Amino acid sequence: MSKTNNTKQGSSSEHAELLAVLKTRFEKNMKRHKNVEWNKVQAKLEANPKKLNSLDEMELSGGEPDVVGHDKKTDEYFVYDCSEESPKGRRSLCYDGEALNSRKENKPKSSAMEMAAEMGIELLTEEHYRKLQTLGNFDTKTSSWIVTPANIRKLKGALFGDRRYDAVFVYHNGAESYYAARGFRGALKVGQLNFLGSRFVKQTIFLT
Repeated sequence: MSKTNNTKQGSSSEHAELLAVLKTRFEKNMKRHKNVEWNKVQAKLEANPKKLNSLDEMELSGGEPDVVGHDKKTDEYFVYDCSEESPKGRRSLCYDGEALNSRKENKPKSSAMEMAAEMGIELLTEEHYRKLQTLGNFDTKTSSWIVTPANIRKLKGALFGDRRYDAVFVYHNGAESYYAARGFRGALKVGQLNFLGSRFVKQTIFLT
């Protein structure tokens, strides 16, 4: 796989290589997606090159994306970053563009919200972050920014989550802060041509 831009389609060979990686991970982690068939997921992906480009960005930045849910009513699949620690290629980021612009010096390269938008994905909400943690032990040495409610963000705060002492915690920081051990985990819905933003948050169905 080579570096892609979400506005530019990758080549057939790049997509084939990515699909092979995703299939291998899918088959090694069946507890994340019981009763889901890979060939059906692959068919959805092959029909939407933009989703493949987003998944390529997730993979290249260390996210190790995998299927974590399926909505049987809409026949849509949900893919999250499932790397053991927060993706290495997405760390040292403040929360969003407003926070980035507020820094007078020592600005990081970007923000979590801006990078996610460029990749065509969204940050996990607190609900989804906690549910992801039921599928394994994630962020035991790192932490990940999560979607922050507007009332908290209005007061210049932002939320992040991690796992410590065999428990999942959600904390707060100033949105302009950034750390070498904090990145963000992305979410992608596969099945429709457009990513549906807030509707995605309401419709994610996890497999149990």
